Amino acid sequence: MMITPAPALPRATVFGFAAASGLSVSTVYYAHPLLDILARDFGISPASVGGVVTATQLGCALALLILVPLGDRLDRRWLMAWQWLGLAGALAAVASAASSLALLLGMLAVGMLGTAMTQGLIAYAASAAAPQEQGRVVGAAQGGVFIGLLLARVFSGAVGDLAGWRGVYLCAALLMLLLALPLHRLLPRLPRPTTAASPRQLLASMLSLLRQERLLRARGVLALLMFAAFNIFWSALTLHLSAPPHAFGHTAIGAFGLAGVVGALAASRAGYWTDQGHARRVTLAALVLLLLAWWPLSWLDHSLWALVLGIVLLDLGGQALHVSNQALILRARPDAHGRLVSLYMLFYAVGSGLGGLGATIAHAQAGWPGVCALGTAVSLLALALGLAQARSPLPPG
Repeated sequence: MMITPAPALPRATVFGFAAASGLSVSTVYYAHPLLDILARDFGISPASVGGVVTATQLGCALALLILVPLGDRLDRRWLMAWQWLGLAGALAAVASAASSLALLLGMLAVGMLGTAMTQGLIAYAASAAAPQEQGRVVGAAQGGVFIGLLLARVFSGAVGDLAGWRGVYLCAALLMLLLALPLHRLLPRLPRPTTAASPRQLLASMLSLLRQERLLRARGVLALLMFAAFNIFWSALTLHLSAPPHAFGHTAIGAFGLAGVVGALAASRAGYWTDQGHARRVTLAALVLLLLAWWPLSWLDHSLWALVLGIVLLDLGGQALHVSNQALILRARPDAHGRLVSLYMLFYAVGSGLGGLGATIAHAQAGWPGVCALGTAVSLLALALGLAQARSPLPPG
């Protein structure tokens, strides 16, 4: 008997997932270019203003453990709607903060709801897509996330110059409110999840999933190493370019990130190739690009064009690996997309933290050559693990 493939999602719906993912993730990163202004307005010392980012990241971790798994238990469409409105309220709370405590609590809420929206939309996209297009749809949503990350600092800096830091968060809150109804109408209705597990049971089941899903563990370790390599580069780049002889400003340093838009544009293509059964080739090609990127990056002090080339290769390899990882992991358990995304992104969080720590130590001890040596070693380890995993069976597409 011939099985008729499920209908493909309309382009408008796929675009909606990408746009909503980009807008929600950007809210988590608006504060980064504004830290000096926030320190001045709230009387926070430069050494302590990093607590603003810490509060946001704590919110991200709480979202992955508590809010994102709820999508496996509740109607995703309504869950997204309430979280979207909650995010608008959190942004407004930050805009109106009158004390440093209110600011930190607002940032905690923004981190929680922005991350819950972003990763919830990735899981939503995977659940809404037909099996034969899941990689493409997840890739499109992930491309939106990456573009949102890139443009968050541009938006924050531009609006902040015109209307101050409160204007940044007020504009963001108004944008969320204006888009809430169109987004709710655009997102597809899905069958209500059948699980009746309580939030505590959902959290406990995540440990079981981690033990049961070998592919999640294997791909999670690759993600940990990839994101560690990413943060080794980006954390050390600011330290290196802001010091003599370069002495670039933060705006100029941030502009180099726009070179990574190539990676975002390639993300959906990597998902499409994964749908076509080429996941292993995509993975190995991505890991090779991640490793090769460190050669032009090592020439930073001699050529800024080499830096741009290295950023393109690094982001292209990283995004292709990220999308293929998610597409493969989400195939295995359609009933657990929220928990799978949460667990996968916890690997990301660990990798990012280790990479940032390693970058500062390497740069302090051995300068830019030390950073590149560390990044090369981590990328080489990721490639070796990718080659070792290449013979393992993959879930059917």
